[in-house]
Amino acid sequence: MSRDFPGGFRGAVGRLVPVFTLALCLSPSFAGSPILTSGALKGVVADLEGHPRMGAVVLLFNRQDKLVRRALSNGEGGFAFGDLLPDLYTVRVSLASFLPALKSNIQVQAGKMRMLEVNLSTLFSSIQLLPVTNGDARELMSDDWKWVLRSSSSTRPVLRFLPGSTVATTEPADMFSETSGILKVSTGDSSDGSSLSGDLGTAFALATSLYGVNHLKFSGNVAYGADTGLPSAGFQTSYSRDTGTSDPEISVAMRQFYIPNRMGTNLGSNPVQATPGMDSSLPPLRIVAFSSGDRNKLSDSLEVFYGYEFDYVSFMQHIHYFSPYARVSWTGLGGKIDLSYTSGNARPGLDSDDPTNDMELTRDIDSLSMTPRVDLLNGQAQVQKGSDYEVAYSTKIGSREYRVSGFRQRVTNTAMRLTNAGNEFSGDLLPDLYSDTAIFDAGTFTSMGYSASVTQHVGDHLKVTAIYGSADNLTPESMTLAADTAEDLRKVLHTVRRDQVTLRASAVLPHSGTRVSGSYQITDYNTINPGQIYSTQPLAPTPGLNLSVRQPIPMSFGMPWRMEATADVRNIMAQGYLPLTGANGQQFIVVQNPRSFRGGLAFIF
Repeated sequence: MSRDFPGGFRGAVGRLVPVFTLALCLSPSFAGSPILTSGALKGVVADLEGHPRMGAVVLLFNRQDKLVRRALSNGEGGFAFGDLLPDLYTVRVSLASFLPALKSNIQVQAGKMRMLEVNLSTLFSSIQLLPVTNGDARELMSDDWKWVLRSSSSTRPVLRFLPGSTVATTEPADMFSETSGILKVSTGDSSDGSSLSGDLGTAFALATSLYGVNHLKFSGNVAYGADTGLPSAGFQTSYSRDTGTSDPEISVAMRQFYIPNRMGTNLGSNPVQATPGMDSSLPPLRIVAFSSGDRNKLSDSLEVFYGYEFDYVSFMQHIHYFSPYARVSWTGLGGKIDLSYTSGNARPGLDSDDPTNDMELTRDIDSLSMTPRVDLLNGQAQVQKGSDYEVAYSTKIGSREYRVSGFRQRVTNTAMRLTNAGNEFSGDLLPDLYSDTAIFDAGTFTSMGYSASVTQHVGDHLKVTAIYGSADNLTPESMTLAADTAEDLRKVLHTVRRDQVTLRASAVLPHSGTRVSGSYQITDYNTINPGQIYSTQPLAPTPGLNLSVRQPIPMSFGMPWRMEATADVRNIMAQGYLPLTGANGQQFIVVQNPRSFRGGLAFIF
């Protein structure tokens, strides 16, 4: 036996024992938990309102941009990819009517499951990586594999501390996310008869999220004046925080305008010569505004929206005033009841359901263009201010929406437009920023009124609205003034009650995506409506025939933005031009809604 087995029987057995021991350890019946060498990806697809989206196409690409997996989101918006080799992957999610979402450099580690949160939007879609919880790690990672990772210097994680955090993490949250923006370049006339606002020529807005819950926005509006040759600009920045039950926001806006020197404006003893491109004696109009607002949802049926704006105006002299506002919305009685109050520089558009401003960035640009109404009274700068009380009830029955509202307002230093005034009313005319007219201080105006509207949805691409209203307007007692003074013009104006009917339609062409909207108002155009600023209605009646076209421009695949051509025509038939004759026989015109055309391009990313 010693010849067959060197060292004897005991030596042979001693050499065989390690072999049998290793075999027993590798046997499934004796081995511990298996060592996992693969990872997994799991996610949920939803829209910006948090509603799960089923049928979204989810594509998974490897490091070489090669398609390795494909999946469809289920009824809960979920999808999953299992048995993935540790590597860097790219996920692309697409769904009809939404912009695709793309996330690159997603690191999949052995024994770990990565969680994705996909938010689809028509403006900007995003994919967020969620932190890996301990429960997710236990589903894929065994104790043996954890020991291997800890013992390997190449796979040992590096722990970092986030600023202001006492918990170490290997994957800090993205600082900036959900970034979107818009750039608008336009030219032509610019005017808005209802708000005395307009866009200077180049407008932009940028919005981003800071660590997911903090939202920063910055917008601007710049141009060179054709009459002055000097730059005018406005900038606004705002910060808001989403706390779930409230949405507090603060913003600061700064604007500077060089008033166009035309119509023989006279602010002193010597008339100002209107010479384009030359410096004038008109000082720049500077406005600094600080505003704060909040929206609190007190219950499922009660919501409160309140805030204030503090304006500082510098022109001829310094003017500052405080403008509080509030709205209470209660859902009940088969619909929604809104109560609103605005004061000072009344804030329009408190209704968040405004269909004409469906993009948040566009609303920011419009808000920046909404300048206070500055005019002159005996050579002294004044700002139109007022108080407005409004109540409205709205309901939806089938494909129709019904709304009734009533208001009462009192306005001081009412701004009214005049043209062809020449040297009349010296010291009481201020050239308008956005049209070839001048602003005249018509004094104090008090108005009460009501309106009722019905909106009919015709399919998914057409909406028709009819609005009937009755309100107080201004009309002259005589078309000829007894004297060529501003006070004489104020005396001939008195208040009358007039009815009005407004028809409005908006449509989206299914194949080209063209958005067309138009409105026409039927009323007595021998009267002047200074312009009611509705706080609870998404649609404000505008005098005359108005058309607006938005045409998307096809772009090649992969471009980081989309383009849109715009065209707006106001008061095509020039209605509401009221001619008056001065004591010297010179005729001038009171203009309610100046006829204008403006077009441009918008880049949205």
